[in-house]
Amino acid sequence: MSSQVRLRFAPSPTGPLHMGGVRTALYNYLFAKKHGGKFILRIEDTDQNRFVPGAEEYIKESLAWCGIEFDEGVDGKGEYGPYRQSERKALYSEYAQQLIKSGWAYYAFDTAEELNILRENAEKMGEVFTYNSQSRANLNNGLNLSKEEVDAKLAAGEAFVVRFKMPENELVAFTDLIRGEVRVKTEMLDDKVLFKSDGMPTYHLANIVDDHLMEISHVIRGEEWLPSAPLHVLLYKAFEWQAPAFAHLPIILKPIGKGKLSKRDGDKMGFPVFPIQWNDPNSEEVFAGYREDGYFPEAFINLLALLGWNPGTEQEIFSMEELIHAFSLERVGKAGAKFDPEKAKWFNQHYLRTKSNQELAKLFQAELKEKHIAIESEKLEDLVDLIKERAVFVSDFWDQSYFFFQAPVEFNTKVAKKRWKENTPQIISDLMQHFSNAETWEEHYLHDIAAQYIEKNELGFGAVMNALRLAIVGDGIGPDLFKIIEFIGKEDALKRLNFALKVL
Repeated sequence: MSSQVRLRFAPSPTGPLHMGGVRTALYNYLFAKKHGGKFILRIEDTDQNRFVPGAEEYIKESLAWCGIEFDEGVDGKGEYGPYRQSERKALYSEYAQQLIKSGWAYYAFDTAEELNILRENAEKMGEVFTYNSQSRANLNNGLNLSKEEVDAKLAAGEAFVVRFKMPENELVAFTDLIRGEVRVKTEMLDDKVLFKSDGMPTYHLANIVDDHLMEISHVIRGEEWLPSAPLHVLLYKAFEWQAPAFAHLPIILKPIGKGKLSKRDGDKMGFPVFPIQWNDPNSEEVFAGYREDGYFPEAFINLLALLGWNPGTEQEIFSMEELIHAFSLERVGKAGAKFDPEKAKWFNQHYLRTKSNQELAKLFQAELKEKHIAIESEKLEDLVDLIKERAVFVSDFWDQSYFFFQAPVEFNTKVAKKRWKENTPQIISDLMQHFSNAETWEEHYLHDIAAQYIEKNELGFGAVMNALRLAIVGDGIGPDLFKIIEFIGKEDALKRLNFALKVL
């Protein structure tokens, strides 16, 4: 094995990439980059029955949006390819044969029907059938058949699988970089299928062979693979290869209740569990993504990084470069990490506020074009600066600013009842006259006109401003009132005041 740090993310193209999968990719990426190593994207598509068209492209697009770049992988980069398991099919038979010859594996010819009968009989007795060191002695396999019988079955084209021969009465021990020492007795393990007569390996064989040939130094994956780790350790022993270091990540928990975060939780509580939108080619169903819901990739990555990893400080906001510098497996917890959708919004709000007005205006401009609203870029940048503090997503901008573009056609009745008094029409009429005579249409100048009028007539500043806001906006909302009045211009402002006098 190479002395270089080499890590891989190896998803199966069986559907959209869950945010837990993105976190696994992220942790592999951060560890590789921190230690000057390589990050590899390998597609594990040996299970052709579960293959979903478009899933591989979805995985690559998701990682690209997140800023997780791979050094080697399915796009032709790297010298250890091919990086798609279906293109490595010819390799695996040789290694299955090697295990059979060394006594670590055997042919099994049991049919699916025969195994189902065994399972049903065991179930009737309140037991569970397992193909293991106890049961294999009585089954239709190469351990009980002569070499001639095995050769005859193979020559006749009988369906078979190659099973791993689990050692009897041994203790498998390895160190997990997150969980410490792991010990498992082989009596607890079954003889897993490694290879099938259709020429395709199972995950267990292909995974080990590929990790070895690609010189993977560390395997960081979800805790759902922890039960498979003893088998993988034994496979390395069987091949007489050096095993990589293992680390099994905690699961991401649902916000409420117990258990792993699922798509159903997202549907129920109104948040995505996938990085980008997924259009299911089988059902034509569309699943929400963080990108399409208006999240910035930096916010998504920041929240994922802290779901299971603790920097050991009070810092919560990290750039990718800061994450690379700070990340360590020693600070990844064993317990599941509870996802908080409100915290996700908090992260996005932070990153929105740090974006330049120019960048945000470009994003907002796209929405305004859909509404057939034309506005100069510089003017829109000024507007964005007024409203971005109140927004969580760019999609919130319209609700925070529609009154800059549209005059009221009706008024909030609750606000009107509270703010529009008997003397208000006279006040608004007087202010209209003063504004119409204004020498310049600039917020500070307009503010001074109103302030002088209020002081001269001994009126309450708040009462006048609230009524004026109602007339201009149609509601009691919005940023600095005189910034709004300056923005909409003299003609529009006077029209709005006149309309309020007629309606209210």
